[in-house]
Amino acid sequence: MTSAPTNCLDQPVQAPLSRIPAGIACLADYRLRAQYHVEAQAWAHMESGADQGLTLAHNRAAFDGIRLRPQPLADLSQASIRQTLLGQLLEWPVMLAPVAYQRLAHPEGELASVRAAMAMHTGMMASTLSSHTLEDIAQAASSASQELGRTAPLWFQLYSQPDPAHTLELIERAERAGYQALVWTIDASIKRSSYPLPAGVEAANLRNMPQHRQSGDLMSEHILFGTPLAAQAPSWKDLQWLRQQTRLPLIVKGILSPDAARKAADLGADAVVVSNHGGRVLDGAVAPIEVLPELRTALGPQFPLLLDSGVRLGTDVFKALALGANAVLVGRPQLHALAVAGMLGVAHMLHLLRAELELSMAQMGCATLEQITPDHLHLTLSK
Repeated sequence: MTSAPTNCLDQPVQAPLSRIPAGIACLADYRLRAQYHVEAQAWAHMESGADQGLTLAHNRAAFDGIRLRPQPLADLSQASIRQTLLGQLLEWPVMLAPVAYQRLAHPEGELASVRAAMAMHTGMMASTLSSHTLEDIAQAASSASQELGRTAPLWFQLYSQPDPAHTLELIERAERAGYQALVWTIDASIKRSSYPLPAGVEAANLRNMPQHRQSGDLMSEHILFGTPLAAQAPSWKDLQWLRQQTRLPLIVKGILSPDAARKAADLGADAVVVSNHGGRVLDGAVAPIEVLPELRTALGPQFPLLLDSGVRLGTDVFKALALGANAVLVGRPQLHALAVAGMLGVAHMLHLLRAELELSMAQMGCATLEQITPDHLHLTLSK
């Protein structure tokens, strides 16, 4: 007889709720509640950072080291948080980051998340490693938009595959399904992972596509260098090749240096996501928020910059916008909300974050995104 799965509290995993539980007032509340709804190993995988978790912790410390300078008495009668990014309307400057294997948190996984995104006018990036196919996610987005009369950008996050023909296949599938941009992630092709996916959860987009994995053989001549895994790591030549394969906007995700950002732009990238992959790939890395001003200076005022890793509050969004981001991405919080209450939870989480952003802007005296500047900040970024 198989025992029931337990959560990280060594209790039976609770089923997702059909309504928002009392006491959920911020994203941190969803994280606390989600522990009851996720199997223990899955929770450890979702919440983990690389090695000692230094980067994971530093992402938050860097945000917390920035103080705000309120400038009251602004006219808010025509306030708006809309903008156009890459020719697409964003009702507010937050998107759902590409998060893999969302069925670990809820049976509906990415389908629930994308319905919530459309309901809340929030753009979403669907992961190559989604547990539903990119076509099913796009169909769920379209159905939700038609039913609710609301829409938002839907982008596809791309991992390069060992066989370029499979990479091209993913691009063409995304184009046919109606995705409006490609987000090429470059910082996570080589990372440690020992988590075995449970039955019923898979990278649905990669069925029948072979993957190279690092050998665990202690007697092997090679550890990483000299292996197929290292040979397939993304390169600047890959960016040039990708630019030739699609007319969709091409965003490069996982850049933390001004030089790399400039080179990406020179080779055809239409936007950059400043990201350390939520602290999951390299311990001791800088936090995106602390290098964001350098990248903004390097790329100039008009080049689209997005940021992720550590965003948990409306004031975090404000700080990122003040330092040069056009928009931010939210990753783990969508899993937390999804685990607690499915589509309704993700929609509510986004509502909370948007309310916090609008309140922050009102208190800071900013009626539009353009009015948010570094003058609203007192920088004490941790070193």
